[in-house]
Amino acid sequence: MHRRTFTTTLARVVVGAALAVLVACNTAPVAPSAPGAPPTAGPTTVKLALNWVPEPEFGGFYAAREAGAYAAQGLNVEITAGGAGVPVIQMVAGGQVDFGISAADEILLARSRGADVVGVYAIYQTSPQGIMAHPEHGATLAEVFSRGTVALEPGLPYAKFLSRKLGPATGARLVPYDGGVARFVAAPDKQFAQQCFVTSEPLAARAQGLSPKVFLIADEGFNPYVGVVVVRRETLATRRDLVRRFLAATRDGWQRYLADPAPANAVMAKLNTTMSPETFAAAAAAQVPLVHGGAAPGPGPLGTMTRARWETLAGQLVDIGLLATAPDVGAAFEVVE
Repeated sequence: MHRRTFTTTLARVVVGAALAVLVACNTAPVAPSAPGAPPTAGPTTVKLALNWVPEPEFGGFYAAREAGAYAAQGLNVEITAGGAGVPVIQMVAGGQVDFGISAADEILLARSRGADVVGVYAIYQTSPQGIMAHPEHGATLAEVFSRGTVALEPGLPYAKFLSRKLGPATGARLVPYDGGVARFVAAPDKQFAQQCFVTSEPLAARAQGLSPKVFLIADEGFNPYVGVVVVRRETLATRRDLVRRFLAATRDGWQRYLADPAPANAVMAKLNTTMSPETFAAAAAAQVPLVHGGAAPGPGPLGTMTRARWETLAGQLVDIGLLATAPDVGAAFEVVE
């Protein structure tokens, strides 16, 4: 299953600009909401752009919509599916959509290039990004990177982080990741590893009878928030109540989805027919500890973020050469109450 990937190429910017024009031509203006209360002239329509196709990683948004949590806040939320290369941050920054899904490292890098977007909610407290290897390949990630072949998208921040951390131990041949698990399944010597999302490629490999070993990048020390809701700074400043109501309903939706993913899974399965109902259920179960940050479900609020985590990430992006200087992370995220 091909996952969306991280890229900072000029091509993506060009595609983003073209798509922004297309969306702008087909998007009706959104009426502002009155501060402090839902609008009285019917629900306010807002647009949410996903950065991938409907899958359990977005289950809480669909649960909020289907269960009426958004409607209870006076909102009509239109969810737009994404895919490889869809420029979500550019769409948010350009005002074509109200909210989008990104990741903390992408947000910091986009801000360094002038996109004034702010992260306001993090789905994953533990990053689901990882390296998937055959059990015979090695017991540690250092062993996996010391031999054989590892498929990674060139330029990934966590790939640069691993290269810096492992240093001389990196003896594996690095090749571009082309999506899916075909090469992983076909590897005759079991010395092939690849990037993955914990909730995706490992499940696809297991469905074909394999027992892949998954190494979380977070366990190596690189743990950006993933599945971050982003909004324009201008929107946060001028329509804060709308943002607050959207996030309140979103949090409610995620609570519902974690408690019972079946209703939202059924809706998403109609939109994404490449995944079986069994895979939807397995992915929903696999992501629970990541949404809760590795801990058992508790009373703490979902989606929260801390300045310390953002500062650590900013420092790491400087260390691996993707940022010239550490930014003020206080401008990159905000916990909206």
